[in-house]
Amino acid sequence: MREVNEQQILALAPNAAAASNGKKISQKGGFVKLERSEDDTFYMGECSGSGKSNYITSADYIDENNPVYRCSCPSRQFPCKHSLALMYEMLAKKEFGICEIPEDIQKKREKKQAKANEVAKPESEMTEEEKKKAEKKKASAAKTAKNARVKKIKTQLEGLDLVEKVVMELMSAGLGTIGGASIKTYQELAKQMGDYYLPGPQRLCSQLLIEIAEFQKDQDESHYDAAISVLEKLWSLIKKSRQYLNEKIENDDVTLEDTVLYEELGGIWKLSELEELGKNKKDASLMQLSFWVVYDEARKEYIDTGCWADLDTGEIYMNYNYRPIKSLKYVKQEDSVFGVAKVPSAVFYPGDGNVRVRWDNAQIRPYEQTDYEAIFEHAVTSVKQEAKAVKNFLKNAMTQPWMIQLISFNKIGKIGEDYVLVDKNNDTILLGDMQNMEETVVRLSMLPNASLLENQVLLGAFYYNQENRRLMVQPLSIITQDAVVRLLY
Repeated sequence: MREVNEQQILALAPNAAAASNGKKISQKGGFVKLERSEDDTFYMGECSGSGKSNYITSADYIDENNPVYRCSCPSRQFPCKHSLALMYEMLAKKEFGICEIPEDIQKKREKKQAKANEVAKPESEMTEEEKKKAEKKKASAAKTAKNARVKKIKTQLEGLDLVEKVVMELMSAGLGTIGGASIKTYQELAKQMGDYYLPGPQRLCSQLLIEIAEFQKDQDESHYDAAISVLEKLWSLIKKSRQYLNEKIENDDVTLEDTVLYEELGGIWKLSELEELGKNKKDASLMQLSFWVVYDEARKEYIDTGCWADLDTGEIYMNYNYRPIKSLKYVKQEDSVFGVAKVPSAVFYPGDGNVRVRWDNAQIRPYEQTDYEAIFEHAVTSVKQEAKAVKNFLKNAMTQPWMIQLISFNKIGKIGEDYVLVDKNNDTILLGDMQNMEETVVRLSMLPNASLLENQVLLGAFYYNQENRRLMVQPLSIITQDAVVRLLY
């Protein structure tokens, strides 16, 4: 019987919750039937679930380096909890009956092998007819893809005209004078942007209208300020997107580029595409330092956010899991990771600041002493110098409204009612909570040990506080020489 260890299962799991749920299914006897092929390359289980029929899950090991996990459940996670549960059954040495490999699995194997042979066959071994056929097929696919991309770009340019019309009308009317009826009209226009492959502008327009509607209700100036900030970003995105798309058409070049505009304009990055652009790092060691969940009203989805430190460089990266309201029963929530992810290939998205990171698989190991030492080594020591860099970064309307950094500090204490961080140069910066973010400053008063506020490293988010008109830092975690004390989980 095939040997499986728990580390392999955890590395394959899309998140800790999926692994935990899979283990529970196995422990509670969720499988009513277990079978495997005589050659030990195929495992299959019938598992009871929430649906009317039992789920059929399988693991195909015909390719030892690239096993295939399948399940009949509707989950979008891969592997799903049922596939992980099947591996936990193998780990527990449960009894598997011997079965024939199903016909549909045999066909899938043959199809995959035929495709692999076709791709693997070197040109030197092809006949002239095979070469011509391969070249023709490749050229045809490239032409079709290019024509589709050009058509999409022209549609997007038409959509940008609509977005600009909405923005100009809003500006002409005055944001503070728009009534409920007008907002409904603009909301309908914003919905139309989805037909033009413009999710970025559509989301910003929706967010703008939400802030205006809230301002109309309570006359709170913070909503008006937020609306102005969104409007600035939306206008900047319109101008840059139009220039970018027109240049694509003029230069007859629709290839992918290292730009945030691609995703803002409806593109969905594949990991392979980002790797081709050189946006990856081999054998990365990433340490999660904070985790939180927010609800984005404009996107109508929850966003699970993990904050990771690269132990080699000290760079702070973000990992996002999007859960649309309409798909909550299919997309499971991510969970905190208390450990270091050993990632064979980490892939990074275009952008500045704390860019998004993704990976296919990783092995989570416990914290080690050298991990904490690396955090201390990479932490910045001057908040004054970092604040200057952050201010320049935040001037770009296209960037995120914060910058997360590791900050080495002498002390965190109170001046009056406010908490202040004092760095190694005795320079100070005020601590505060960002709008629409869970409050963390108050938790500084709940720490069990006063030593946590002296000579440690803070994971903090630099941001511009509109109300106070100053740069501030929201504390996310405190890192000591032997622990990570999270203020957000």
